[in-house]
Parts: sequence; C-alpha cells; structure tokens
Amino acid sequence: MGHEILIVDDEPDIRLLIEGILADEGYETRLAADSDSAIAAFRERRPSLVVLDVWLQGSRLDGLGILNVLHKEEPSIPVIMISGHGTIETAVAALQHGAYDFIEKPFQADRLLVVVRRALEASRLARENAELRLRAGSGTVLEGRSAAITAVRNQIDRVAPTGSRVLISGAAGTGKEVAARMIHASSRRAEGPFIALNCATLAPGRFEEELFGIEGGEDGAGRRTGVLERAHGGTLVLDEVSDMPLETQGKIVRALQDQTFERLGGARRVKVDVRVLATTNRDLQAEIALGRFREDLYYRLAVVPLRIPSLRERREDIPELARMFLDRAAENAGLPLRELSGDAIAALQSYEWPGNVRELRNLMERLLIMMPGNSSDPIRADMLPSTVGEGAPALLKFDSDEDVMSLPLREARDLFETQYLQAQLLRFGGNISRTAGFVGMERSALHRKLKQLGVTSEDRNAG
Repeated sequence: MGHEILIVDDEPDIRLLIEGILADEGYETRLAADSDSAIAAFRERRPSLVVLDVWLQGSRLDGLGILNVLHKEEPSIPVIMISGHGTIETAVAALQHGAYDFIEKPFQADRLLVVVRRALEASRLARENAELRLRAGSGTVLEGRSAAITAVRNQIDRVAPTGSRVLISGAAGTGKEVAARMIHASSRRAEGPFIALNCATLAPGRFEEELFGIEGGEDGAGRRTGVLERAHGGTLVLDEVSDMPLETQGKIVRALQDQTFERLGGARRVKVDVRVLATTNRDLQAEIALGRFREDLYYRLAVVPLRIPSLRERREDIPELARMFLDRAAENAGLPLRELSGDAIAALQSYEWPGNVRELRNLMERLLIMMPGNSSDPIRADMLPSTVGEGAPALLKFDSDEDVMSLPLREARDLFETQYLQAQLLRFGGNISRTAGFVGMERSALHRKLKQLGVTSEDRNAG
C-alpha cells in the first residue's frame, strides 16, 4: 500500500499544486483548509505524513497550534511545515514543537519530494528500531532445510504478496510470529507498520480498548489509538486469537468485513486499510464446537490456513538450528563458541521438544554460559539436562556393567550395530529413508540389517 499524506493549506492553488506533485510520485493524498478539518481528517484515519502550512487564514488554530495537537496524539507521524512568510524564528519554533522539517514558499518540487522521502524513511527506521528493541531475540526467518519447513516457506512466498488473511497454527514455540513477520516482509505492505497483539496475555476487559482505541474529549485529551488504527497501511497480528473474548470476536468480525470501526466512546466510524494475520496453538474447529470461538470469525481469518510443524516433526533440522543458536549466543554474550559432539546431537534429535524451537534456543544459550570445562572441549551428551538425556538412545547411555570384553567379536559387533541403528532410527523419527541416507546404506540393505538384528517396527518408531 502507498503512503497517504495529509495536505493542510488555506490556499486552494497551493493544496492542488502539492497534491499534484505527490500524486505523480504515487502518494495518496487528502486535503484540508483549516484546523478543524485537518484535525478531523487526522483523527478519522492516521496519515503517513502531514504537510502543514504555518499561517492559515480564517482558521481556529494556526499551523503551530495544529502541530501541537497532532504531535500530542501521534508523535511518531512526521510533519513538514511550509510557509510563505518564513523566518528563522518560525522555522526554529516549528522544529521545537516537533516538526520534522521546515520548507519556505515558493519551493521547488524536487526539494519537497526529497524532504517527504527523508521524513517517511526516518519514520520507518524509528518504527523498526522500536520494534526491534521490543522484540529483541526473536528470529526473522524460519530456519531449516527439512521438507516440512521448506514447504512452509514456499507457502509463505505464495501467499505474502496476495494480501489475503492467513491463519497460522502450530504448537507454542514453533515460530508462528516469525512466519507472520516473513509474510509481512514479503508483502506489498512491508514499508508499513507491523503490530502484534497478544490475546493470551491481555485482560478480557481491555481487549476492545487495545483493538479500537478510546475517543477521548473534544480537545483530544484522553484519546488513545488502538492497534487497528496503528496498523493502518500495514499488518496486524492477532496472536493466539482463540483467547479473544466472544463479545470482542463479534465486534471484530464487522471491522474485518468493512475495514471500519468506532473508537470506544466515539460515534464516527474510522476507516483503515489493514491486513490481519492470526495465530493459534489450538484447534479452532474444536473451539467452535465447544461454543468458545465464532465460526464467522474463523472463516474470515482462515482465508489461507498455514500450519507450522513442531520441532519433533523435523528432527533433521535440529543440528543446524542448535549450532546456529550456539553461534548467536556466543556472539551476544561475547563468549567463545563451543562445538556439539556427535552423541550430543543424537541426544538432541531424540528428545521430544515440548517447547519446540524456543526451547532449543534457550537450551543452547544456557549450555554455552553454564557448561564447565575448557571452551575448546565439545558439549557432550552427558552434559545435557536430565530431561533431554532421558530420551537419549541406548547407545549414548551404554551400560558400563555389561562386560563387552567378554563377548565374542560377532556378538559385540551385533550389540553395537543394534544400539547404533536404534539410535539413528530414533533421531530420524523412525524414517527408514533418512536413516539409510545418514548411515550410508541402501534402503533395502538397511531393511535387511534391521531384520537380521531383530529390530522391530516398534523399535523403529520409538520416540
């Protein structure tokens, strides 16, 4: 979506001149001639930028008065002041009141466009920096090379440019918000805001206030902008949407349908252009059957359903993810990087990971900081937490009481091969093809070897 710019000037010719210059560059515009119409237009729908004349004949407030109102309500929106009677004092006053820049009339079209581009870019960078500080540590890409996660990335590539609503499902910690960020970043709204509302942590009584905002008094006192309005021109993520109260679900259905809503305490409908993505770790069809989620809202949100696989469904990605998280943790903490031994990787691949990718990331950071020994020593399976080690293959917990040295070579070799292949089957989730590829055997040869060793189908699907 293109940027929308509000032009405020008491001279019709100037308004039309600026509108023409901006429209030629692809910007959308709205026009106002005085303070009341300017403030009303600003409150009806937040623009990306305001071009504001200092002197407005017949207006209740002059440009600096309007600037104060706008800056009080939404300080992040840049305002460019213009004047045909400009002085250094006027320019300084405008900048002190929060204007991005000051341009003296008559101005060159190129000069106006340069300042507009810089103001929009500065606003974008400030928004991104604030978001990065808020979301420090969260990823921006779904990492991995497994078929499961590759298929998800391909789906994101297809749906991102369409503008369709997407319902992203998956267990906690799988990367649902990362998928939402990827959709936003590859969409036509990538330059616009990305706002996430966590429905699971919000008190039920505050939902409508957060979504729709508060109207406030005539002078703007007490007015609060809701997330629907702040996400205008960009993307709004309803995180864990199943936790939204039923009453609010009914109200947001209309907002999604009409792209309009009323602030709490207000009577005017505010029009927005927002792409809504939703995430859930529950089965919404089951929630509908239980009367806890509205069916009409489900079908408005699930235009395109997207499921993020759990980590145990893509165990082959675990080595790459673990090393990547160790790398990042070492860089952030200023510590030397430690390697993972083969038995540690096998143990990690055999664990069920109820907390998914988030749990793996946290574990790698903890291991790097807390592990004893020399930094040049690799992290071994016996250094992992007991919760992870309990699921480790038998080979990694070899019974030291077993007198292997008393066994004939053939029996000792069979014992090793049995435990080794059980371990590899476990780490690859019982998948014969992937196990065969890893151990360097033909699939049919592996089948024969497993049969010879007496490894049953139950053994292969363990874990």
